Amino acid sequence: METLTSIIGEINSIVWGPMMLVLILGVGLFLMLGLRLMPILKLGTGFSLLWKGRTSEQGEEKEGEISPFQALMTALSATVGTGNIAGVATAVFLGGPGALFWMWCTALVGMATKYSEAVLAVKYREVDEEGNHVGGPMYYIKNGLGNKWAWLGTVFAVFAAVAAFGIGNTVQSNSVADVIHANFSIPTWVTGVVLMVLVGLVLIGGIKRIGNVAGSLVPIMAIAYLTAGLIVLGINSEAIPAALDMVFTHAFTGTAAEGGFAGAAVWMAIRFGVARGVFSNEAGLGSAPIAHAAAQTKSPVRQGLVAMLGTFIDTLIICSITGLVIITSGEWTSGVSGAALTSAAFASALPGLGNYLIAISLAIFAFTTIIGWSFYGERSIEYLFGVKAVKPYRVLWILAVPLGAVVSLDFIWLVADTLNAMMAIPNLIALALLSPIVFKLTREFFDNKENG
Repeated sequence: METLTSIIGEINSIVWGPMMLVLILGVGLFLMLGLRLMPILKLGTGFSLLWKGRTSEQGEEKEGEISPFQALMTALSATVGTGNIAGVATAVFLGGPGALFWMWCTALVGMATKYSEAVLAVKYREVDEEGNHVGGPMYYIKNGLGNKWAWLGTVFAVFAAVAAFGIGNTVQSNSVADVIHANFSIPTWVTGVVLMVLVGLVLIGGIKRIGNVAGSLVPIMAIAYLTAGLIVLGINSEAIPAALDMVFTHAFTGTAAEGGFAGAAVWMAIRFGVARGVFSNEAGLGSAPIAHAAAQTKSPVRQGLVAMLGTFIDTLIICSITGLVIITSGEWTSGVSGAALTSAAFASALPGLGNYLIAISLAIFAFTTIIGWSFYGERSIEYLFGVKAVKPYRVLWILAVPLGAVVSLDFIWLVADTLNAMMAIPNLIALALLSPIVFKLTREFFDNKENG
């Protein structure tokens, strides 16, 4: 087992090494420039479409299973999770305050990546034998690049179906069980069983039930967490200017050792800022377009404009709040990492309340991540083996939830983290090759809009 762990650890260091970070940022920057900064300039248009997309437009009910708004909430349910609480804390712990700056950079170019993913997902989606719209990287690789590239879509689907059990299931339930046990002394197996029942009840209803739950739960939990974060920042307001100065200064000069913080070079700030940024918003990973392919819309570009908001909301808003709370509290030098660091930062401003707030937030975030990633895994397994494979996969998914809550997941986390990177590689290749299609559809959409 130690040998296997060592081998996968070596692979992980390669796939999440400099080349991967260059590929993620490079493809994102290429798409952003090719779109002439449209994702940033049309941010307001995206929010307008999101508000209008709470229900499908007339005549579009048969073009998908869930509204554009529910599609974004489903994608957000999978991305807004432990990455926003534990991931940001880990990035700051390992890379210093400067890591937050590189998370922002990843998010800015990631908006173009997420936009392009959704455009291609809707453009090249199919209707399966049960009448559901299915799409994602495996479909736009097969239908957009042709049969000679179909093997690359299969590779993505295999990695996604397996990685989902790690990053989208067992790792999440384990995080919930640990934080609930630490704060409320509830046995981990009890939390696992409760989570299993709740997840099972949602998944029985398929994508429509997932969309309804995500559409209701995600906005509430995000607003509640942001409100709490803003209250803490209000309490720590005097420290905000110094915190922002550290974010920008340490992004290019590194961070000296201080207290329990061991110090970090500029490369560490870049590496962990980019890696945790991608882990949080999943731009380039290829997961979110699987949800957006089910949206009730005839326009790939309209759904792309809605989809890019996921990266903006997840990283530039939620992760920024978490990062600034941690830095302004001063707890980032305490030597504590992960969710415990975020919990300590909130507790320092809200004694006796902050740690419980983080425990509950993490539990809800992780629950929605489990139901969101279940859909990604199901669509991946359907691509590989057909509709008949979905129900057995769903049963295994539900049974894995309590298992993850009670076992040690160091090895599973390592495998899942590695497979996540290997999901991104075929997706980023496809995005680069299909970028002319994205640019063409975007130009046509805005030209037609300007011409009425």
